Amino acid sequence: MTVQRSTNPIILAIESSCDETSAAVWMNGTVVSNVTASQDVHTRYGGVVPELASRVHQQHIVPVVQNALVASGVTMKEIDAVAVTIGPGLIGSLLVGISFAKGLALTLNKPLIGVNHMQAHVAAHYIDQPMQFPFLCLTVSGGHTQIVIVRDYMQMEIIGQTRDDAAGEAFDKAAKLLGLPYPGGPLIDKHAQRGKPVFQFPEPQIPGYDFSFSGLKTSFLYFLQHKLKSDSTFVDKNMDDICASIQDRIVSILLNKLKQAANDYNITHVALAGGVSANSGLRNGFEAMGKQEGWKTFIPKFEYCTDNAAMIAAAAAKLFHQGDFVELDVTPKVRMPF
Repeated sequence: MTVQRSTNPIILAIESSCDETSAAVWMNGTVVSNVTASQDVHTRYGGVVPELASRVHQQHIVPVVQNALVASGVTMKEIDAVAVTIGPGLIGSLLVGISFAKGLALTLNKPLIGVNHMQAHVAAHYIDQPMQFPFLCLTVSGGHTQIVIVRDYMQMEIIGQTRDDAAGEAFDKAAKLLGLPYPGGPLIDKHAQRGKPVFQFPEPQIPGYDFSFSGLKTSFLYFLQHKLKSDSTFVDKNMDDICASIQDRIVSILLNKLKQAANDYNITHVALAGGVSANSGLRNGFEAMGKQEGWKTFIPKFEYCTDNAAMIAAAAAKLFHQGDFVELDVTPKVRMPF
């Protein structure tokens, strides 16, 4: 293995933790290409089917990597390292990306960098803007909800996380109860923008900075069942207001915990990351709370919020400078602590 300790390494990064196949090239301290292929096959099943996801990754990974290299103008021989998501995620999906990355690293005789997917969501902030440490990051995705203290680029500590469902799951499950197709989270957001939060749902009283969404999900189910008993058209007539109401509650749960953590730790640099950070209600609420609390707020570009290889590349660049590489016997990790 040849390690070129360049101050500006060229890194090829690969992401395949769930149902997005993505490759990016990092050069001259930033992302110069970021190509992502999505999977439509899961829509008919109302959620990601792990076996189908891994099969589609196998179809996508070669053209996605080739397109990322072409878009960057970089050749394989110019790469200084190969980076890949090693967890957390779906075991079959991760295995496709890891196996491909191992083959490249071995063939090119270059180091392999293993990246924690959730740390990479935080590292998305490093792509286009300087960050001052320490900062708090609320990381909200389909499978995770965390509050993280970031003390240095890759020195992170989870101080709060969900005890059951993630916020993204709560959005998707609420959408399913409303009869909206998968993925339902963005559709709830779309309806919410036309409605008002006129229906009230409880906020869980969980100590510390942890979250819980299972009780809210149950409350929402009972609410719909009760309303539909007396009016079978209730959902159709009130879709926008229902979506605005459930979104408002999910957002308030997230932001109230974030506010509590920021106050307790006396941190005024606060960031938002993860796929659910694309939600307009969360973005607007976060920015409004930032102004109210006197925070300096940060949100990555939309293209870096959902699962993508650019964030893997940003994390990998910091790990490269630390000399933090993994061996070729590295295995995928369904769960992966910081």
